[in-house]
Amino acid sequence: MSKKILRIALIIALIASFGFLLFAKIKNDQQNSERPQIVASNFPAYDFARSVAGKQADVKLLLKPGTDAHSFVPTPQDIIDIQNSDLFIYVGGESDAWIEKILNSIDKNKTHLVKMLDIVVPVEEELIEGMESEEEEEEEESDEPEYDEHVWTAPSNAILIANEILNELNFIDPAHKNYYDQNASDFNIAIREIDTEFKELIQNAKRREIIVADRFPFRYFVDEYDLKYYAAFPGCAEQSEASATTVTFLIDKVKADHIPAVLTIELSNQNIAKTISEATGAKILTLNSAHNISKDDFDAGKTYLDIMHENIEVLKEALN
Repeated sequence: MSKKILRIALIIALIASFGFLLFAKIKNDQQNSERPQIVASNFPAYDFARSVAGKQADVKLLLKPGTDAHSFVPTPQDIIDIQNSDLFIYVGGESDAWIEKILNSIDKNKTHLVKMLDIVVPVEEELIEGMESEEEEEEEESDEPEYDEHVWTAPSNAILIANEILNELNFIDPAHKNYYDQNASDFNIAIREIDTEFKELIQNAKRREIIVADRFPFRYFVDEYDLKYYAAFPGCAEQSEASATTVTFLIDKVKADHIPAVLTIELSNQNIAKTISEATGAKILTLNSAHNISKDDFDAGKTYLDIMHENIEVLKEALN
């Protein structure tokens, strides 16, 4: 075979190869476009959805890793993604109140909605002894109760939410029902194991009291395991700097109750905890509410289950 014919044959082969790859990409894109599209407003919703959906659906997280949910503002593209999604999962609390304003623009026949606060038994925000009161609010504000939105901090609620996501996915994509059912079953088993570990830890601990020198997004968690708590702010407070009165109260409480560790939450500046630690010698530990995670943790694939395992280790120190 001459070199010229060989070159022509090679070119034809390359063109054919390129055409095959292009066809495969188009085919893959078409398949991906047929997969359920899920949008989640925060990390727990995102992680529960990907745990159940696995590789059979595309899941998007609206809240960027490392950012505060209470200051989140959706982009026009975020709203388009929600409108184009098959399933939209959101909290329904104060941090994503903006969602209520766009619900009328969502085609409920196409986009199924999962509002996490509607799936569980909600509890109201509470102001306990020593806690910083909320900043003055407008007099015209509604008298409706303000519910604590951090429903996922109780493992039993995580199961309820995951199962509701499962129900929606099975309706949207019944062809993969067995796959979704198995994923949800595996997730539920893992959550129940964590629940057992928390119960055994707390039952055998020296104390049943925690002090959080920060916002307190763990109301559902402490209710679940019958823990006493003191904190600087309610869970959805916008403040991050406490008054001298609040800090003094927490310092006195740490000393009086011989608390070995003062807790902060994820992405905290830890300023209050540092002041208390310097005054008492208490160790500073992070109890993660999983509301959001850092970019590094997100890129590393950290999950809700990972966070709960870390919290078990933190409480081993804080309660003993």
